[in-house]
Amino acid sequence: MITFSGHAVLLDIEGTTSSISFVYDVMFPFARRELDNYLRDQWGSSALIPVTELLARDVGFDSMDAWIQATPGEISAIQLVRDAVIGLMDGDIKATGLKQLQGLIWQRGFETGEMRAHVYEDVLPALDDWMQAGLDIRIFSSGSVHAQKIFFRHTIEGDLLSRFSGHYDTTTGPKRQAESYDKIAAQFELPTSEILFLSDVPAELDAAMQAGMQTGWCVRAGNPPVDPPTDHRAIQKFSEIELR
Repeated sequence: MITFSGHAVLLDIEGTTSSISFVYDVMFPFARRELDNYLRDQWGSSALIPVTELLARDVGFDSMDAWIQATPGEISAIQLVRDAVIGLMDGDIKATGLKQLQGLIWQRGFETGEMRAHVYEDVLPALDDWMQAGLDIRIFSSGSVHAQKIFFRHTIEGDLLSRFSGHYDTTTGPKRQAESYDKIAAQFELPTSEILFLSDVPAELDAAMQAGMQTGWCVRAGNPPVDPPTDHRAIQKFSEIELR
């Protein structure tokens, strides 16, 4: 049980509001499967150009042009991007360009109805209770802000996007660095001590606590086993959070 008397809740997604299995068994395979089609259909589009520039920086180049010029042989720019994306996916790298591209691909899947985002059954009631209590609820995920919004707009519980007043991704900073949580608190316009951060990853909770936030460790069914952290209170459901 967590007793919370602050004014805001900051949530992780994977392993906290949604099952890890949905992300790894549904969303990631969908992005991999649709990658070639998306690159071919959208190459040169206003949506994809800035993403390829981010991908170039992800792999160590100043720009897409610099990346192409530094690549020997006759490989096409599309193939260059495709191979780099597969490598980033295989390494489970939290690269900004990769996350932006995955979000664009996932948008197709969600909007066609091929995917509907999983959320735990306790999530919607908790969100509504927190909103009624006047709490400011936001998301901090390694997935892009665009992907987060698409995800919560198309869940098995319907469109939940309106419950959140803000979204943060790796453009704010790494989830395992305290400075990222300081930046987010500044966006809330609240002291860090007034914010409760919920995640299944102890290292993220450590960073948030270092910044001064209150924390809760989410122990969801299906999450990989980790050594129980001693500094963070554990919950299995959001209903175990008591507001004061």
